[in-house]
Amino acid sequence: MNIIVNGRHLEITDALRKYAVEKIGRFDKYLSNINEAVVTLSVEKYRHKAEVLLKVDGVMIQAEGTTGEVYSAIDGVVEKLEKQVLRHKEKLQSHRKGSDRKVSMPKSEIYEEEKGRIIKHKKFDMKPMSPEEAVHHMELLDKDFFVFVNDKTDELNVVYRRKDGNYGLIEKS
Repeated sequence: MNIIVNGRHLEITDALRKYAVEKIGRFDKYLSNINEAVVTLSVEKYRHKAEVLLKVDGVMIQAEGTTGEVYSAIDGVVEKLEKQVLRHKEKLQSHRKGSDRKVSMPKSEIYEEEKGRIIKHKKFDMKPMSPEEAVHHMELLDKDFFVFVNDKTDELNVVYRRKDGNYGLIEKS
């Protein structure tokens, strides 16, 4: 697994890099097919934030943790990732054995500094999938919605998490 440690408004020391690599490297025992892990550590005022993006055979597993200290932020994000990785592994073993479908991967991100404008731009290669698979990927990314191409209709759809704990599906009429 290739582990990349980046710092945003924070200088990454050797000790910090070693700590992050050691903590993220232990996910190899859960999933042997992790291609890359991108760890982004940042400081905003008095908050230290750790974001991790694991790329597992085309599936993205993402988590973030924010605390008052950078090492505890890394520990917090590792705990969240551990739950997500175990959930992903269980679903692969029970429901998705032998499936070749993959979630979309971001190709580029553009950040701008102005308020009231689009500040983040992502492009995705969208692989067709069922709404159930889209819900699975939405849960892995820990997001409230997920845009996907429906494998039956070849149309753009959105699944989202409802306040009552269920899921909704938006389709073109």
